[in-house]
Amino acid sequence: MAFGGFDSGNQEPMSEINVTPLVDVMLVLLVVFMVTAPLLTHAVRIDLPQARNQANVEKPQTVSLAIDARGRVFWNDQLVVDGDLPARLGHAAQQQPQPELHLRADRNTRYEHIAQVIADAQTAGLKRIGFVTDPKSNP
Repeated sequence: MAFGGFDSGNQEPMSEINVTPLVDVMLVLLVVFMVTAPLLTHAVRIDLPQARNQANVEKPQTVSLAIDARGRVFWNDQLVVDGDLPARLGHAAQQQPQPELHLRADRNTRYEHIAQVIADAQTAGLKRIGFVTDPKSNP
């Protein structure tokens, strides 16, 4: 598709490419990019506050609760009298920070005793209960 000139005698197609519209479009794009480029690098300076925190050096107290094969309960290696355990657990649950309860049980302890102690601790409101095992013991 070539455009001919005003000379009606010349019926050959024009073989040169007309680059004038291409140059016009490129110049317009160049001007648009030159105007918008400084706007894209505009930044707003904000002074953010610096956060300061200190590590919590206070470790929570731990309570060692042991259950022997006969179902007797020991609070930090002291025998607990029947009925005294819920009161001790309730007192421990009210402390801040709340102590961790480390539960140790003899291999021959009935599960019923362990489950009752765990239920009493949950009822009292203790959230951190862990089981302590002895990996060196042989079956």
